[in-house]
Amino acid sequence: SFEGRVEVYHDGKWGTICDDQWDDRDAEVVCRQLGLSGNPKALSWAHYGQGSGPILLDEVECSGNELSLDQCKKSDWGQQNCDHIEDAGVSCDPFTGTDLQLYADGTVRLAGGRGPREGRVEVYYNGDWGTVCDDGWTDLGAQVVCRQLGFR
Repeated sequence: SFEGRVEVYHDGKWGTICDDQWDDRDAEVVCRQLGLSGNPKALSWAHYGQGSGPILLDEVECSGNELSLDQCKKSDWGQQNCDHIEDAGVSCDPFTGTDLQLYADGTVRLAGGRGPREGRVEVYYNGDWGTVCDDGWTDLGAQVVCRQLGFR
């Protein structure tokens, strides 16, 4: 409910945003526009999966003070040089604010699955969530993660 691929509605259709120039200042504006507080983080390279349909914005460069993406410097609507592998994402994680740290380093979670018992493995470290590389990943590693999450 507070993170995912960023999609915008323009001229009667939904589309994605290319991650060229995408940074935490852009994420701050998206979180503000959605009415979400927390620690805004920009994610690139289709971190939350590739979208479909048009890529509507590219080269978004917010200062961080805007009320909506429409007020930020950006390419013209529909003018882009990207593929969906570059879809921009945002996390407005209310649990990683600077004054409130509810997670210990090494906490794991699953993200992007069809249900609570599957998904991409993410690990919390030094105030941020990150992914786990699959080099050397085996069923044994999956069993450890499942046990850590309380699944049998």
